[in-house]
Amino acid sequence: MSGLSLSFAPLVGWHVITALMVAGLMLLGLGLRARRASALLRTLAFGLLLLALANPSLVKENRAPLHDVVAVVVDHSGSQSIGERPAQTAAALAGVKAQLAALGHIDTRVIDVPRRDSFIHGTRLFRALSKGLADVAPGRLGGVIMITDGVVHDIPPSLKAWGVKAPLQVLVTGHKGERDRRIKLTEAPKYGIVGKDLVIGATVLDSGGGQEPVVVDITHDGKPAGQIRAAVGAPLKIHVKIDHGGPNIIELAVEPVPGELTTLNNQAVLTVDGVRDKLKVLLVSGEPHQGERMWRNILKSDPNVDLVHFTILRPPDKNDGTPVNQLSLIAFPVADLFGNKIKDFDLIIFDRYANLNILPEVYLDNIVAYVRHGGALLIAAGPEFAKADSLFYSPLGDIAPASPDGHVATGAFDVTLSKLGRRDPVTRDLPGWNAGHPTWSPWYRRIGAKMIRGDDILTGDGKPLLVLAHEKKGRIAMLLSDQMWLWARDHDGGGPYLEMLRRLAHWMMKEPDLEEEALRARFVGQDIRITRQTLKSAVPDVTLTAPSGLTRRVRLHRVEPGLWRADVKASEPGLYHLDDGILTALVNAGESNPLEFQDVISTTHKLAPLADASGGSVRRIGTGTGAGISLPRIVTMHDSPSYAGSDFIGIHRTGASKLVSIGISPLAIGFLAMVALLAALLVAWLTEGRARES
Repeated sequence: MSGLSLSFAPLVGWHVITALMVAGLMLLGLGLRARRASALLRTLAFGLLLLALANPSLVKENRAPLHDVVAVVVDHSGSQSIGERPAQTAAALAGVKAQLAALGHIDTRVIDVPRRDSFIHGTRLFRALSKGLADVAPGRLGGVIMITDGVVHDIPPSLKAWGVKAPLQVLVTGHKGERDRRIKLTEAPKYGIVGKDLVIGATVLDSGGGQEPVVVDITHDGKPAGQIRAAVGAPLKIHVKIDHGGPNIIELAVEPVPGELTTLNNQAVLTVDGVRDKLKVLLVSGEPHQGERMWRNILKSDPNVDLVHFTILRPPDKNDGTPVNQLSLIAFPVADLFGNKIKDFDLIIFDRYANLNILPEVYLDNIVAYVRHGGALLIAAGPEFAKADSLFYSPLGDIAPASPDGHVATGAFDVTLSKLGRRDPVTRDLPGWNAGHPTWSPWYRRIGAKMIRGDDILTGDGKPLLVLAHEKKGRIAMLLSDQMWLWARDHDGGGPYLEMLRRLAHWMMKEPDLEEEALRARFVGQDIRITRQTLKSAVPDVTLTAPSGLTRRVRLHRVEPGLWRADVKASEPGLYHLDDGILTALVNAGESNPLEFQDVISTTHKLAPLADASGGSVRRIGTGTGAGISLPRIVTMHDSPSYAGSDFIGIHRTGASKLVSIGISPLAIGFLAMVALLAALLVAWLTEGRARES
C-alpha cells in the first residue's frame, strides 16, 4: 500500500513568508486600484517566489500492513483452581487461539496470570495486561479477551486508564447458582500480650445458602481452644488467650456444607506475635558485693522490667549489738513475696544467697513448685554455694542442675563456649566469639560443681560455668561465678554481658527463637523458610503438608552450628504443617484473610460496566454443571459502537501499518520552477511595455 502527501520545508521562517505574502497582497491591491495591466502578472511572479521559499515537496510513502494484536488474559489465580474452572479455562483458551488463528493477520498474545501472584493482592488481571502490552502501540491493539471467573480485584475506572482503546470481551468460567460458605476476619490483630486475651473479629458468610447457625472451631497452635455457635452474617468477637511469646497460630474453622465450591475458605488463619507487657523480676541478693549493682543496673535500665530487689544487709548470724529499733532496715516481706504473690513474678534471681534460715523451707518449697509449674529461677552463685549453708542443701537442691564439689577456684581463666554452647542459641555467635578464640576478658573466681543434668554452655578451665536445665514446665539456670561484673566494668576489654543476660532471660521466658530444640517456619515473600534449631550434629528431613493435603519431604542444610535451614516455594495459600518426627510447627502462607478467597462465587457483574463502555461484552461459557463450554464466534469488525452480539464477539481491525520506504520530489526547486518564474516576469514586462506604447 502507498500514499501521496504534500510537505513543506521552508527556506526561511514562516513568519517571513507570511509577511512577504501580506506585502504582496497590498501591492496587488494598489496595482488594481491604479488599473495597471501587469498587476496580476507581477503578483503571480511574486507568488511563485514565495512558493520557492516554502520549498514544497511531493512525498510518496510505501507502507506494509501490520497484524492486529489481540491480548488473551488467562486467569490462573486461586479462585480459578476450584471445581471445573481449570478445565473450562484450558478449553476456552484452546478455542480462542484456534479462532484467532483462523481469522488471519492477528498476533495472539497470551498473558498468563499465575496463581502465586494472587496470594497477597488477589487477582490482578489489568496489572498483568498493562505489563503484557508494554511494547505494543495502542493503535495496533484490536481487542482484549479475558478468561476468568470474574473475581478480579484491580478493576480500573476505565480501560483508557491502562492505555487500552479496544473492546473488552470477558469469558466467565464457573456456573450459575454456586454456593460457598466461608469465614471472614474483620479484626485480625498482629500482636497480643502474653497472659491476656486477644479479641478477634470474624463473620460467617454463606453465599447462595441458608441462614442456619453454624459451629466455629477455634485452634491455637494446632490444639483445640474451644467452640462457639454463630449466626450467618452476624459479627463475632472471639477471645483467645496468648500463652507464650513469639508466633501464635490461631485458626478459625466452620463446618463445610454439601455442594459448596471449596472448603479452603472455611478456615481463617492468623499469626499473632505474643509480646510481654512487663517482665516482673524478683532479685534477692544475699549480701552486698561488686556484682550486685550490675544486676540492679541491668534490670532497672530496661523499661519493660518491673524489678523488686531486696538485699540481706544484716543476716541472722551477724550480731553487732545494735538494737533493732535503731536499724534503718526494711523487714524482708517473706510471706507476701514467697506466698500468694510468687506466681506474679516471671523470673526469680538468687544472687549470692546463702541458706541462713531467712526463708523458711516452706517458702523454698513454694519456689520449687513455682518453677515446676512454669516459673523461671536463676541462681547466681558465689563462694557461699560451696559451703555448708549452700542453697543446694535446701529444697532448691531438688531442681538444681549442678551440685557443689566444695572447691572455689581462684586466678585468671578464660570464659569459653562449650561444644554445646557453640550450638545453643543463648550463646551461639555471641559478640566477640571468634572461631573458638574469644576476645573476652578473663574472670578470677569459679565455683566448683558437678553436672547433674542440663547443658553447660559456658565453661572455665573446662569446668561448668553456666548451666541451663528444664524442670517440668519451668526453666532453671545456674551461673557458677560472681565475676560477670568485670565485663560490665569493661575490665581488660570486657565482654558481651548485656547480650548474654538478655538472651538468658528470654530463654527462661520460653522465647521460641531461643529454644534449644525448635522447628520454626516463616512465610517470606512467596517462600516458606524452615529453620531447625538443635544441639545435635544432624537433623531429620521435614515433612511439609500443604493446605490441600499434598506432602513433600524437605532436606535442611546446615548454615551455622546448631542451625539448619531450607526455603520452599509455597504452592498455595493457607496453613502448612511441618513435622520432622520429633517436632511439629505451623505456618500460614499468605495473608491472614486472603482477598482471593473472600468471595469465590463466579460473577459477570464486576467487569460488565467496563466491557460495556468499550463496546465489548461479558458472558458465561459454562454449559451446565460439567466442564463443557460454549464459546461464541470471534469475528473481525471495523469501527463500530458495539463489538458483540448474542452469539459472537468482535475484534477491531485497526488498519495499522509500517513505513517501508519514502520518496520525496521537490516541486519549487529545479529547472521547471526557474522557467515558470522567468516566464511570469517576462510576460509582466511585455505587458507593461505594450501598455506604455499605447
